[in-house]
Amino acid sequence: MATERLTSILSHLTPNKSGLSAITQQNPDDVVITLAIRSPLTKGFKGGLKDTPLDFLVYTILKKVLEKSNIDPQMVEDISLGNVNNGKAAHIVRAASLAAGFPTTSAASSVNRFCSSGLKAVQDIANQISMGSIECGLAIGAESMSEGGDRLASPFHPEILKSQDAADCMQPMGQTSENVGKDFDISREAQDRYAAESFARAERAQKAGWFDDEIVPITTTVKDPKTGEEKEVTLTKDEGPRWGTTFESLSKVRPAFSQYGDRSTGGNSSQVTDGAAAILMMKRSKALAMNQPILAKFVGATVAGVAPRIMGIGPSIAIPKLLSKHNLTKEDIDIIELNEAFSSMAVYCLNTLQLDHAKMNIRGGAVALGHPLGCTGARQICTGLSEARRQRKKVLLTSMCIGTGQGMAGLFVNEMNV
Repeated sequence: MATERLTSILSHLTPNKSGLSAITQQNPDDVVITLAIRSPLTKGFKGGLKDTPLDFLVYTILKKVLEKSNIDPQMVEDISLGNVNNGKAAHIVRAASLAAGFPTTSAASSVNRFCSSGLKAVQDIANQISMGSIECGLAIGAESMSEGGDRLASPFHPEILKSQDAADCMQPMGQTSENVGKDFDISREAQDRYAAESFARAERAQKAGWFDDEIVPITTTVKDPKTGEEKEVTLTKDEGPRWGTTFESLSKVRPAFSQYGDRSTGGNSSQVTDGAAAILMMKRSKALAMNQPILAKFVGATVAGVAPRIMGIGPSIAIPKLLSKHNLTKEDIDIIELNEAFSSMAVYCLNTLQLDHAKMNIRGGAVALGHPLGCTGARQICTGLSEARRQRKKVLLTSMCIGTGQGMAGLFVNEMNV
């Protein structure tokens, strides 16, 4: 009897190690998010950030972190920048952080896992905190697609090209989208209808002001392409949403990659975009001691590989892998942010995983908002947590496909307005 009584008491004291109860428990060593902000997303080559170089974009978002968080910069032990196109990213984030007001004792580095780079930066900082290497760190995702970027100018070494999968890593992203459309019979109509819904959702969210609490204004300089005149502007809203976009208007857009197929267009593919986002993280005990607001708990993230020629299906592998690690089902998820690199991959993942579209990309995705490559993984967290607060929901799942054939997914628990 005494043993049974002791077992009963211990069962109440010992946390349940599986499922929702496990991920929603609050412990001093949890990795938590205390700030999640982003810039407006602007049109590449012609939008408000077209003349803003990556270094100033990173510097500006770092300044905003200090301004919004009121944190002592001495507390931030490491800064990780997710960026894809700029080979000087590591130099940039270190110099920009020092100029923004972080001390020399705050380290900095860059990471690049293509379209998941922002989430990879978050994962790297979170893992350091979890392992006890640091107590507080900052993850950034930033991309100036207007600056262009490094491309594979020549094929790989002949020995590498003997592998078909390796050779397929050179396929342009548009080609991989057409591969997904053809291999899995995702019609042009299905893609256009999906894209129309993305635009409609982004329009609704923008008109309702839902993005306002995740976006920080960015003041920069824009040059008139005709006169060369420069003027200072303050950017406050995303430029990607095209109000009034319909399935009928999208169906008239010509294929963008006609040499590979006729299903992906400029209307149902992600937009070329500039933008930045920042996620400040620390141990829960540290956040409480510093009186920092706890927005959410970082639960975990994982990555998975797929055939490079159909890289878009990556989330369909990464999401189940992540959920299984935490004994969760898709029904346990309240909000899903799935990157829309192309409507082909979004439709595939939606259907294959049998996700509830009402939970997914409630404010639209990259088709309507844009896809600044290194920024997206961090931007999704900002948007997803904001939506979770609005709906008073808890569990956020983010995911994206990754060039060369990968997928990544992240899991978070909202702790504000619930």
